[in-house]
Amino acid sequence: MTLAMVPYRLALVPPLRSLWLRLLGAHIGRGAILHDVRFFNLYRRGLGGLSVGRECFLGDECLIDLAETVSLEDQVTLAERVLVLTHTNVGYRDHPLQRHFPSRTAAVVVEAGSFVGAGVTLLPGVRVGRGSFVAAGSVVTEDVPPATLVAGVPARAVRALA
Repeated sequence: MTLAMVPYRLALVPPLRSLWLRLLGAHIGRGAILHDVRFFNLYRRGLGGLSVGRECFLGDECLIDLAETVSLEDQVTLAERVLVLTHTNVGYRDHPLQRHFPSRTAAVVVEAGSFVGAGVTLLPGVRVGRGSFVAAGSVVTEDVPPATLVAGVPARAVRALA
């Protein structure tokens, strides 16, 4: 944890957390509620890589990787313990698995009005479409179409929500 994040960690109420994140460069929309959310890879883009829209809710123990940008549009909910990854890497450049699993860095976008359930993992480069619902415990490996319920490991479409 960087020294700049100490006041954020000490802030006991969501409005103070939001204020501190704004001061450090994040875009936090009006009415957004961030509970005990953690960030890592701040040295790559800083909090300027985080955009949280209006009336979003981020539950306790969410973990957000800021190696690349993370954009949560208006009225997005991340339930408890959601993991948002913007990079994967098996290790150093000479690691024997690099040729099979090269490192990847890509932004994550959750479009307006979507819900991401408890314990979900969003992998690098995914886009959760507008008004979609990701069931608890799912691992999202590819884009979710708008207005779709997805579930499972890996997450698959269950039904349309239109």
